[in-house]
Amino acid sequence: MSESKSEMRRRVLDARAGLSPFVLAQHNAELAEWMYRLPVELDPGDVVAAYVATRAEPGGTAMLDALLDRDLRVLLPIVPEGDPTRLQWGEYHGGDALETGRWGLLEPRGYRLDPDALHEAKLILVPAVAADRTGARLGRGAGYYDRTLAAVDAPVVAVVHDDELADDGVPHEANDVPMDWILTPGNGFVKIG
Repeated sequence: MSESKSEMRRRVLDARAGLSPFVLAQHNAELAEWMYRLPVELDPGDVVAAYVATRAEPGGTAMLDALLDRDLRVLLPIVPEGDPTRLQWGEYHGGDALETGRWGLLEPRGYRLDPDALHEAKLILVPAVAADRTGARLGRGAGYYDRTLAAVDAPVVAVVHDDELADDGVPHEANDVPMDWILTPGNGFVKIG
């Protein structure tokens, strides 16, 4: 019998909670290095949407700073008040310009961009709890990213730890937006399809 979304989410998040801070720091450093070898051609000033990692989520601000180092414009999500809907966005200007937002998530301080700002993105990096080589992504369960990504055409990359990428079997539904790549610290960008 296959795992449900909630069972898989619980199992992976429990494993993440036991991840050594040293291993997490190494994973984040490796992910930052991959920002210099993105799977799409980008010019200075192009927009990349990303996220601020929480707890043992892969990514960290090193990944965001590497994008800035490439002279890219980085948009980060802002969770709007109310029921789950499309994400708003703000521009990343370094870790010191982040503030605590809804649910304790770090968000960019300053002007909020509406969800349509994401149409400017040439590449979108999203957090995932797990992903598989068919393009299925397991998120946290509220559906913010699926609602947001359904309206855009840019390539989407799910970022996970190496052991959170499966060949297949990540539970998904018809309204879950499939990924174009999966990024892991050890394997880099894995193309779907």
